[in-house]
Amino acid sequence: MSESSSKLRLGPLPKTETVKLTIALTVRLKADLERYAELHAQAYGEPIEVATLIPHMLEAFMARDRGFRKSSAKGAPASRPIPESNS
Repeated sequence: MSESSSKLRLGPLPKTETVKLTIALTVRLKADLERYAELHAQAYGEPIEVATLIPHMLEAFMARDRGFRKSSAKGAPASRPIPESNS
């Protein structure tokens, strides 16, 4: 593993069910996300789209946000995985 890849917070990404959401990014943030996607591809040997990375980055951010975790512990709704159907 190269030096730059060993410092990425996101590891290999799991397959998940998704919904589509449209967002606007600054030009600088888009460029940073594209650079991160390139580093992730180098680290794990598989190309990845920026749009695939963003939900995992947001989940990681929210999981580490003490204020959000604290509000979730006090009964505020938290995201939960949707059970898979057996159809």
